[in-house]
Amino acid sequence: MTAKTPEQRIAELGLVLPPAAAAVANYEPWVITGNLVMTSGNLPWRDGTLAYVGKIGREVSGEDGYASCQLSCLNAIAQIKEAVGELSRVKRIVRLEGVLGVADDYKDHPKCLNGASDLINTAFGERGRHTRMIYTNPVMPLDCTSLVILYAEIEG
Repeated sequence: MTAKTPEQRIAELGLVLPPAAAAVANYEPWVITGNLVMTSGNLPWRDGTLAYVGKIGREVSGEDGYASCQLSCLNAIAQIKEAVGELSRVKRIVRLEGVLGVADDYKDHPKCLNGASDLINTAFGERGRHTRMIYTNPVMPLDCTSLVILYAEIEG
């Protein structure tokens, strides 16, 4: 009996791994250096449209902030898949960085970014246990609610 792949675990969550999004400016969506894949910031794209815009805690609820972070992370995972072919090549998700657009008085940043962490931990199991950092930005690119960056160690 073989273990489930990250792609299978993502599908079991009822999620669909989208095609990797193209860059929206003059940068690379992902880069491999040595055995490390680093993604650029991934927004909450769904079918070419931003699914979540505005400030979490103002126009967007905390629950939708969680969903936004999950969707941004799903797009980041799609970048890793494009970079390496199969997600089973990921030895470890090393770091998750989330940048959130929040209302000035919003304090539940960690709960929102759990949308990304929960997805990673489910998809990759023990290989998904990661470090993370949350940043806020007063003005987000394209008025999105979340931006997720992943660093993943891959098999050589």
